[in-house]
Amino acid sequence: MLDDLSTAASQAPWPIAYPQGYAVVDVETTGLARDDRIISAAVYRLDARGEVEDHWYTLVNPERDPGPVWIHGLTSDVLEGAPLFREIAEELSSRLADRVLVAHNAVFDWSMLAREYARAETEAPVRQRLCTIALSKELELPLPNHKLESLAAHFGVVQQRAHHALDDARVLAEAFRPSLHAAASRGVRLPLLECRPLTEWSASPTIGRQASGGYSSGGYRAGSWRPSRKRPPCPYPNPGRYEDGKPLKQGMRVAFSGDTSVERELLEDRAVEAGLHVATSLSRVTSLLVTNDPDSGTSKTVKARQYGTPVIDEAAFGQLLRDVEPATEE
Repeated sequence: MLDDLSTAASQAPWPIAYPQGYAVVDVETTGLARDDRIISAAVYRLDARGEVEDHWYTLVNPERDPGPVWIHGLTSDVLEGAPLFREIAEELSSRLADRVLVAHNAVFDWSMLAREYARAETEAPVRQRLCTIALSKELELPLPNHKLESLAAHFGVVQQRAHHALDDARVLAEAFRPSLHAAASRGVRLPLLECRPLTEWSASPTIGRQASGGYSSGGYRAGSWRPSRKRPPCPYPNPGRYEDGKPLKQGMRVAFSGDTSVERELLEDRAVEAGLHVATSLSRVTSLLVTNDPDSGTSKTVKARQYGTPVIDEAAFGQLLRDVEPATEE
């Protein structure tokens, strides 16, 4: 399968609009919450066609308890002598610069990196990211679920050490290359999303250290952060419901329901920036409901069925956001 895709891609013209380089990233963390820390990071740099240029890996001292050791295997003793994030930030930046960040569930890896850079009082040199979950949906790959192991199995990539940042990044790089070639051969537009760095971070300066030599989370207090721009109110009138096959129009009222591969707040920010009105509830005047699970029993999906509100998934909405029609002047 890999050879067939590579041959097809080499014979087809490469899309000019595709990025010139990628940084395939994986991070292991102390947990999934916003106040958790990175404990290891890996980057595979790829050229425009997905060929590996080099790779890099580092442990990171999180200055706190390492979290679920049974998952990532990194104990306090292992991390004790590792560099702090601010000490590896420059090297990491050199590997991310001028490249699209590629990750599996990219919003998570990007969010963790953005917060670590904000703590270090600097910014990650990343302006766009690509989620391989979103790309697999664009390609309509017949996957049983959206786990990395399923994507790897589809392309015959063997995983050696799950939840080890370097091996996860390798596996993703090897699976991304044929995905990229498949997209290029079909003329698929890549689902690239904007990365906005965090501009502020505040956290407790005191981290309690345990007698065992590890770090205690007892003295750790969740930080606060916000995007560089606040959402403005929608200045446009509601033009009505979305019609299948037509573009979105500024002023349309859009509601979201269920889990999304892109963090909900970021997805809503993109909608607002495009001139749409983000609705917190669904009513008869809602133009569109965005959900990846239209058959769920949430109040919004139930009301959408009752009112006949158009429903599309996140991937389709992402495509529509690229070409939103301007509001009609009155």
